[in-house]
Amino acid sequence: MIDTESRLLRRGDYIWGSFVRTGPVDGYIVAVNPGDRSDVLGRFAFTVTAVDEAVGAAHEGRRAWQDTPLEDRGEIVGRFRELLDEVGENLALLITRETGKPLWESRAEVSATARAAKLLVSDGLPLLQPKVLREDTAWSERVPLGVVGVVTPFTYPLLLPSLHCLAALLAGNTVVFKPSKFAPGVGQALAELLDRCRLPRGAFNMVQGSGASVGARLVSHPGLDALLFTGSYDTACKVRAATADRPELPVLLQAGGKAAALVLADADLDLAAYEIAVSAFATAGQRHDAAARVFVDRAIFDTFCERLLARTQELVVGYGFDHGVFMGPMISDAHRKRFRAYADDLQALGHTPVLEGGTAQLDGPRGYYVRPAIYWITRDGALDAEPPGPMVQVYCVTDTDHMVSLHEQLASRVSAAIFTRDEGGAMELAQRLTTGAVYVNRGTSATSLRMPAVPRGRSTNGVPHGAELVRWLTSPQALLVDRRPFDGSRFVPGAGSLPTAPMVIEPDDEG
Repeated sequence: MIDTESRLLRRGDYIWGSFVRTGPVDGYIVAVNPGDRSDVLGRFAFTVTAVDEAVGAAHEGRRAWQDTPLEDRGEIVGRFRELLDEVGENLALLITRETGKPLWESRAEVSATARAAKLLVSDGLPLLQPKVLREDTAWSERVPLGVVGVVTPFTYPLLLPSLHCLAALLAGNTVVFKPSKFAPGVGQALAELLDRCRLPRGAFNMVQGSGASVGARLVSHPGLDALLFTGSYDTACKVRAATADRPELPVLLQAGGKAAALVLADADLDLAAYEIAVSAFATAGQRHDAAARVFVDRAIFDTFCERLLARTQELVVGYGFDHGVFMGPMISDAHRKRFRAYADDLQALGHTPVLEGGTAQLDGPRGYYVRPAIYWITRDGALDAEPPGPMVQVYCVTDTDHMVSLHEQLASRVSAAIFTRDEGGAMELAQRLTTGAVYVNRGTSATSLRMPAVPRGRSTNGVPHGAELVRWLTSPQALLVDRRPFDGSRFVPGAGSLPTAPMVIEPDDEG
């Protein structure tokens, strides 16, 4: 049973199939409920040398896990999904307590995690099946890369690490996982679930700690064979620099970025306002796919802004455990200060607040609460730095060409939503947008777990997610068995008695 009321039992790092307390202690991360600062979940000790132990354990256990039959690996992922059904509500309560998400959002994340595990098995296993190239003599298969490091943020503290760790494990890799410093309790809960799956020792390992110490050691560790990092763009740049001397290392960088929305003159404005508000302000605007920039046709600009304002003002900001709350707090005071400073900068540059937002003083628990903000960008610019937190920037544009021009200037292009009644026109417009995914008359937070979207710009270095991640975490290997008796006929003419590797030039199946 996962404790969600008192201080959490801090069990330490998870290395070689057991929770251990390594030492000496290099520091602590303190888990505090961002919706109620008086609620301290616990103080988690960490030590940098634990990374070396975890990577060593992953190397020692890789052969046993790689030799585990593919079907058995799939059954273990299925077992993880079954365990989610048992502890799902407690996990949702823990996510809300540790990240401030409203309970409805935390429950949705648990459900999405269960779906992701199911899809990894149904969609991922076929990608790993050996393929026969020539009966009995030649075939190809996907072989695991080795030891995979996984570093994830607080925005999806269960979904992202589960997806990445399970994809790596299903592919036959061993894993060293570092949870976000803002969600050590959820990271520990994930390790507890995988412990109950009875993996071979060393297949999965987890180390707690800050990004500046434990995280920095993990991403630069010479024992890694692949790295999956999700976090801010600035940190992704540091990770890139830390791995620059290993160009052979597969590195997936999913950096912070936000989405855009395009509202055409014929759009259903009530639908557009609703979908954009939900996308922009869920998780207090801290999701990577939150709508941040909205390009609106000038013919309906004023009307759309009125409806977006009305819809935003209806949203209930409050404690995640309270009934009817839509948006909880930001994750920390530092994040809240960045949100306020960004808004101040916009006003200093002459942009017009439609809704100022700012710090929210609420009845009840004291936390890092803010009000959503809407700004009319009245001058050029404001297309580089992503708006932090629950903020929407609206642009009055002349036509679709203007929309496309502004969209293509965005530093990060995770996804885009198009609102129009003309579906055919939307398809044509989508082809002009350089982005990972395009949604028509739906908000960008409705990302499908099956869509192999590749965000563009500064959002990622181009690797899909979902079951396709299983393929990325393996490398192809071809096997050729030559059963012909040796009679000298394999020699290349004119080479005398010097043997060479067989050179077989054959037509393909269609030739």
